[in-house]
Amino acid sequence: MGTAQAWKIIAAIDLGANYLKMTIGEINKQGEIIILEEVVKPTKIGKDTFSKARISVKTIHETCDDLNGFVRLMKDYKIKFYKAVATSGMREAENKQYVLEQIRLRTGLNVESINVAEEQFYMLKAVRNHVNSIDIKKSEQYLIVNITSGAVETSIYEDGRLKFTEHVKIGSLKIREALSDLETKTIEFSETMQQYIESKIYTLKPQIKKFEINHFLGLGGELNTLCGIIRKKSGANKKDYYIKKEALLSLTKEISNMDNFQIKTTFGLSNKTAELLLPSILIFYCFLKMTKAEGIQIPKLSLRQGILYDLSDEILNIPRKEELIHDIISSVWYIGEKYQIDKEHATFVEKLSLEIFDHTKNLHKLGERERLYLQVAAILHDVGGFISANNHNFHSYNIIRAQSIVGFSDIAIEIIASSARYHSEEIPIMAHNNYRVLSDVDKMIVSTLAAILKLSEALDISHMQKIKEIKLLETRDNMFFNLRSKGDIILEEWNFSKYVDFFEEVIGVKPII
Repeated sequence: MGTAQAWKIIAAIDLGANYLKMTIGEINKQGEIIILEEVVKPTKIGKDTFSKARISVKTIHETCDDLNGFVRLMKDYKIKFYKAVATSGMREAENKQYVLEQIRLRTGLNVESINVAEEQFYMLKAVRNHVNSIDIKKSEQYLIVNITSGAVETSIYEDGRLKFTEHVKIGSLKIREALSDLETKTIEFSETMQQYIESKIYTLKPQIKKFEINHFLGLGGELNTLCGIIRKKSGANKKDYYIKKEALLSLTKEISNMDNFQIKTTFGLSNKTAELLLPSILIFYCFLKMTKAEGIQIPKLSLRQGILYDLSDEILNIPRKEELIHDIISSVWYIGEKYQIDKEHATFVEKLSLEIFDHTKNLHKLGERERLYLQVAAILHDVGGFISANNHNFHSYNIIRAQSIVGFSDIAIEIIASSARYHSEEIPIMAHNNYRVLSDVDKMIVSTLAAILKLSEALDISHMQKIKEIKLLETRDNMFFNLRSKGDIILEEWNFSKYVDFFEEVIGVKPII
C-alpha cells in the first residue's frame, strides 16, 4: 500500500437482490483507482422481496452475518471512507426501514437505500471513467443497457453528452418471480417471456429509435456468464468482451427450448445463474433489435466502481464530477424538449435564476446541491403547459415528480418539483400537501428557490427575451436590478412587482428595478 498522504483506501458495498458485494480500492491524488479486493456473498433479499414483498427474519440474520465479515475486512484495511447502498431488493421491501435499522445496529454500517436515478448516476460515473478505453468516437451515439435484478436502466449518449435515460421495472430476477406460475403451463415459455418483456419496454422503442445508435454497451444481467458461454462455443479469445448479434441470437434460440435444469447442466452453472440467464439474454436481445449495433460491448463495470469514483471525487474534490453535472443538465433539457418547452424562455429563466442565486449566497447560505436543484427547476418549470395552459404550474409539479433524473434522490425530486410549482402566483403554504410533508429545512429550500424563480420568470413573462442585460447590485436592505432592454418592459415590471414582497420575506432584501 502507498503512503497515507498520497493514497486513500476506500470501500463500496452493494446490497443487491442476489448478492452482497464489496469492492476495496486504493486511490491516488488524481483519483485513479486500483482494485485491491472484491468480496461476493449470495443473498435471498431479492427472492424474498419479489415473491413476498418482505425480507424474512432469517435473511436479515444471514445478511448481518455476511456484512459483519465485510466490516472485519474493512478494519483490516483500516478503511475510514466507505459508502454502502441497497438497490431494488431492499428498496421495494415493505419492511425496508426495519431491515436497514437492524443492519445499522448489528454491523455498524449505515446503508443508504438508493432509487433508480441514483443507481444510474453511479453506473454512469463508472462509464464516464472508462469510456475513453472503448472504441467509440465522441460524435457517435451509443446506448447503455444495465440489467439489475429488479430493473433495466437505459441511457443514450450523443456528442459525448447524456441525452436520454429511463428505467423499467423488469429486472432478471423480477421477471422470473413474476412469471414463475406460467413456466409449467406452456411449452413456449421463452416466447411468453419475450412477449412480456416487449410489453414492458414498448414505450421506450420510439424514443430509442429516434437516435442512430451504432454502439451498444451492456452492463450487469449475467453478461460475464453469457460472454463466457459464447466464447467457449466459438473458441474466441478469453480477453474478448464483445458479443456479436448473431451469436446472441443463436444462443437465444438454443436455450429457448431448455428448462432451468438443462441450462444448468449444459453450461455448468449454479441454480441461481441458470434462472437468470434466459431473462437476461431476452432483455439484451429486445433492446439490441432497436439499434443498428452489430453486437454488445462489455466494459465490465459495476455499481461499486461508480461508488468508488464518487467517493474519490468527494475526498479529493476532483473536477471530474463536473462532467456528470453536464450529463444531468443535458438529460434535463431532453425532458424539457419532450414536453415542448419554450427553450429560449427556459434558458433566460435558468441563467437569471443562477445569477440571483449566486448573488445572494451570503443571505440564503445554500450550496452547490441546491443550486443544481434550482437549475433543473428553472429548465422544467413550464413543462406543465404540455398538459394544459390552465394551472400549468401544478401540472409541472406532477410531471417533474414522475421523472427519474439521474443522480437525484426522491426527496431531491420533490424539492425540485415543488420549487417549479411555485414559479408563478402561488406561494408555498401548509395547506399544500407537497409543502406540508417536507422537513423544515426542505421547506426553506423550496421557498428560497421559488422566490428566485418567481423574479426570473417575471422578467420574461412575455417569452420575448426583451431584457438583454441585467446587472445586480446589493445593499444591506435592497437588491437593485439594473436592466437594459429592447422595447417596452412595462409588462415585466408589473409582473416583477407582484413577487417583491415574497422575495423580501424569504431572502431578506427587497428587489428593486
